[in-house]
Amino acid sequence: MAHAILNPDGLHNPVPFGYSHTAAVPAGTELVLIAGQYGSGPDGAVVSADFAEQVKQTFRNIGTALAAHGLDLSHVVQLRTYVVNHDVSKLGPITGAVQEGWGTNPPTQTLIGVASLAAPDVLFEVEALAARP
Repeated sequence: MAHAILNPDGLHNPVPFGYSHTAAVPAGTELVLIAGQYGSGPDGAVVSADFAEQVKQTFRNIGTALAAHGLDLSHVVQLRTYVVNHDVSKLGPITGAVQEGWGTNPPTQTLIGVASLAAPDVLFEVEALAARP
């Protein structure tokens, strides 16, 4: 059995905001943890100073990391998202990227605003937890 995403009655609909409230992973499922990915190219350098471009590249990198394990975005059950100097204007690019990757069945996600990340030009980072059925 694959993991199950559920948005319970009595809680607001989070899907338009790019996340779901809960995910259940059945016993015996292999978990794959993806370290914080950021908007870098294969050389590790940030591909753009533009926030939206970093978001897009970050999710491409998550896809690459998952593919190394024979998985894709549909296997992700949780995202932990870090945004430098977060403000509401940054939600659009994030939500858009999540909707592009997961459509109407996004994983759970926590967004954390931070003062900085590992390098001064990194504006966005995401950790992912995936489940192999």
